[in-house]
Amino acid sequence: MTLKQLNYIVTIADTGSITEASKKLFLAQPSLTASVHELEKEFGITIFSRSNKGIEVTPEGEEFLGYARQIIEQTGLIEERYTGQSMGKQKFFVSSQHYSFAVEAFVRLLKECGGDRYEFHMRETQTYEIIEDVARLRSEIGVLYRNRFNETVINKTLRDNNLIFEPLFTAKPHVFIGRTSPLAKKRKISLEDLKPYPRLSYEQGSHNSFYFSEEILSTMDCDRELVVCDRATLFNLLIGLNGYTVCSGVINEELNGPGIIAKPLQVDDCMEIGYILPAGIRPSALTANYIRYLKESVSLPAAKRSRSGSRG
Repeated sequence: MTLKQLNYIVTIADTGSITEASKKLFLAQPSLTASVHELEKEFGITIFSRSNKGIEVTPEGEEFLGYARQIIEQTGLIEERYTGQSMGKQKFFVSSQHYSFAVEAFVRLLKECGGDRYEFHMRETQTYEIIEDVARLRSEIGVLYRNRFNETVINKTLRDNNLIFEPLFTAKPHVFIGRTSPLAKKRKISLEDLKPYPRLSYEQGSHNSFYFSEEILSTMDCDRELVVCDRATLFNLLIGLNGYTVCSGVINEELNGPGIIAKPLQVDDCMEIGYILPAGIRPSALTANYIRYLKESVSLPAAKRSRSGSRG
């Protein structure tokens, strides 16, 4: 195995094509293919499956590519540290549930550590995909929650994927509502108050189990259900339909606008929100900085302001 071979397979995966990768690498296509075969033979794995439609990364290839990207990144950091020359774009990947504080930390990381050339990915996605992304090293870190309802399933899934969970903070349940909602004048909101209004939640795809739901109280009966895939749509529907979603209560008005507020929900429950990392792999410098910004984004003054129900 050589660094060149690792760079070859990462380039193929990124372009999705042997032909395009060979052009980008200035390497003859047969030589590139032979190099990939040598690497697959050396480790006894199949990195790419080939068909008339092109190439696809296999599950074991995804795992191998995760390690390859880590090695390439660390090599680049060593070269930059000791030669003083940047060896290419900085790359950083995050997968998260739909939390504004995670985006806020991402923005800070990009502004302060991105440099002149970078490729950063912020994936707000489904709960199981967050776990899978970090397990397969497609993302360096994931952000999600657990509580007494889902923690047995979440913890087992993390263990099965050799991941660790590090808590950030514990939040009492809140609801996000529009500032003009009929519920906006209430200091606290009960489950009875919510009954006339539509409940919004995030789509969980093929793993649409209650245990992977992004919202607590997902098993609570509700006559009007709206399921969405992205935060912008959810916020627009909250405002337009006087809907609500159950959440941590932490919101950033600068990023999300003034139209959404958080109100405490009167239930006996809580959410432990944290981040997940691969066990046994030392976080990169970018990951360590992102964790620091996460902690600062949910520090007491910011969290208290976010949950006041007046400003985000």
